[in-house]
Amino acid sequence: MFDVFGSVKGLLKLDSVNIDNNIFRLHYKATVIILISFSLLVTSRQYIGDPIDCIVEGIPSNVMDTYCWITSTFTIPTSKIQETDNFHPGVRPQYEGDQVKYHQYYQWVCFVLFFQALLFYFPYHLWKSWETGKMKMLVLDLNCPIIAEETKKERIKLLVNYFASNLHNHNFYAFRFFVCEILNFINVIGQIYFVDFFLGGEFVTYGRDVISMTEMEPEDRIDPMSKVVFPKVTKCTFRKFGPSGTIERIDGLCILPLNVVNEKIYVFLWFWFILLAVLSSLALIYRLAVLSGSRTRMFLLRAQAQLAPCNEVESVFRKCQIGDWFILVLLSKNIDPLAYKELICDLACRFEGREEIQPA
Repeated sequence: MFDVFGSVKGLLKLDSVNIDNNIFRLHYKATVIILISFSLLVTSRQYIGDPIDCIVEGIPSNVMDTYCWITSTFTIPTSKIQETDNFHPGVRPQYEGDQVKYHQYYQWVCFVLFFQALLFYFPYHLWKSWETGKMKMLVLDLNCPIIAEETKKERIKLLVNYFASNLHNHNFYAFRFFVCEILNFINVIGQIYFVDFFLGGEFVTYGRDVISMTEMEPEDRIDPMSKVVFPKVTKCTFRKFGPSGTIERIDGLCILPLNVVNEKIYVFLWFWFILLAVLSSLALIYRLAVLSGSRTRMFLLRAQAQLAPCNEVESVFRKCQIGDWFILVLLSKNIDPLAYKELICDLACRFEGREEIQPA
């Protein structure tokens, strides 16, 4: 198992400098790890065996398996009465006029999961390219637990000088981050409908159908995804020339162990995407409240600078625009609380003219 998922362990490491928030990290870190892990899982035969095994007379099994995997298998939609009479929904004799549903989704699942991981990572990649290491530059190693007092004071002084000379120049920086938060929300909603399109319109209501299925009697339960999208038993027709040149139509029964994994993956993804969409919408509501309410920003800055006197925090806040406030909030996540207190107090002194302004 370590060999399979060892390639994603690099995504688990924490960044030395925090440039986003927890909900943002759920998109580009947790979700990307989940999707890549699932993509690797469905390609790992040592855990699920062969993805397809077909039963047919007169044709070598390996030939039939390869043929049916490439050309896709199919089921014949049945009524509820027919389902109770069959061991496997959708597997019955085919008559003229019967509708046939072909199943090719399972061939593309690993690629689609990886593509979705790239889409979830894109907003973070965009933000990181826009951020250009500004926060790492401003932290100046003040996130180190052990630092000489003189060095700390010198670096805080540099930070104060930077703010004094670049006040009101950070709005564009902040709004770029807010744009990436909107992209995260748009992406997760789009992903839900993308998967629904990929699975033939069965994904949007899948979680609700699974929940309703658990309330049924065990003998009456038929997994909605197993019946429609990822059936475990399907049909496959092989055609070849007979001894006299007549085309022979050979009917095969195929077992798809891979679909046992696929259906579990998409059950989990349905609930995960819904949770992520809800959290992302709450994050946007929070961001709207921050943008529209100066009292909200004031309260949040006080919460981040708990060690600093309230009057000093208010003095700094009165001079700050939304971008400056955003930079200060990010700094509070990256530097030691005592160093942050000194930064707020020194900024208040600088803004109120209680010390001589030094050049940047």
